[in-house]
Amino acid sequence: MNPQAALIFIASLMLGTTITISSNHWIMAWTGLEINTLAILPLISKSHHPRAIEAATKYFLTQAAASALVLFSSMTNAWYTGQWDITQLTHPTSCLILTSAIAMKLGLVPFHFWFPEVLQGSPLTTGLILSTIMKLPPITLLYMTSPSLNPALLTTLAILSTALGGWMGLNQTQIRKILAFSSISHLGWMAIIIVYNPKLTLLNFYLYAVMTATIFLTLNTTKVLKLSTLMTAWTKAPSLNTMLLLALLSLAGLPPLTGFLPKWLIIQELTKQDMALAATLISLLSLLSLFFYLRLAYCTAITLPPHTTNHMKQWRTNKPTNVTIAILITITVMLLPIAPMILTIV
Repeated sequence: MNPQAALIFIASLMLGTTITISSNHWIMAWTGLEINTLAILPLISKSHHPRAIEAATKYFLTQAAASALVLFSSMTNAWYTGQWDITQLTHPTSCLILTSAIAMKLGLVPFHFWFPEVLQGSPLTTGLILSTIMKLPPITLLYMTSPSLNPALLTTLAILSTALGGWMGLNQTQIRKILAFSSISHLGWMAIIIVYNPKLTLLNFYLYAVMTATIFLTLNTTKVLKLSTLMTAWTKAPSLNTMLLLALLSLAGLPPLTGFLPKWLIIQELTKQDMALAATLISLLSLLSLFFYLRLAYCTAITLPPHTTNHMKQWRTNKPTNVTIAILITITVMLLPIAPMILTIV
């Protein structure tokens, strides 16, 4: 892709995200979402592969439907209350439609079908943008409307998302699809707590974005797209692969690593809200996704391929690791000890 064109699209993405997260009026928020959708489409379809074109088409159709629902929800609320302010979404029907629209935007169950397909058809860098930056505006809208949302509906969507995200990722061999189901599972954790403690949702999202960025950028450096190539990638950059192992375990939420922090705080908050059953259920369901993270980690650093003659070993690169990846890996692995400081900031 032409560098000038890529710069325009990335700038448009930043603009759309900024407009949505800083707006008070529904029409401005909707405009930002539309700019985002239009800016990401060329980045998805830039390889001109049929699968990429299909991914871009699926993405456009679902996002257009979700944007129409956002507009319909805000118009219904304005019709009944005379308010276009995002924080004044008080009409129950509007809240219901908005929750469905944002679930479609984010890829929460039962509106999740588009996300793995779109991520599989996109390049790794575009996949990173889809999994992180593109999720920020819808989550911001949920954050701003959280006092009016229906807790029972969100809890149901969250538990279903964690269950299906873990369940459907079990038999995948394509890494982008595994990361898509991982994203759906993590969104379940964010959705369950948004009504009770919205700041925790944002903290969870920021940490998830950092961990996912680490994994996508590492995979992009080693040029790995499926499990069979991940098994032989250790010869290319052994130290980077070791760090990828830790990043995957962090994304799974295992204790001494950063990924444990949001899960710990969410379970604590749910228990305070007398939702011990939901906390137990979502914790048990996250064990499903733990399985495929462990399988990825196993393929990354612990095993050699069973038939060594059939696999071409990659040449080891002498290039130093990118500074961005190094910083992201440090945050991904070592943030848990400074949890009290993070909580005072949040």
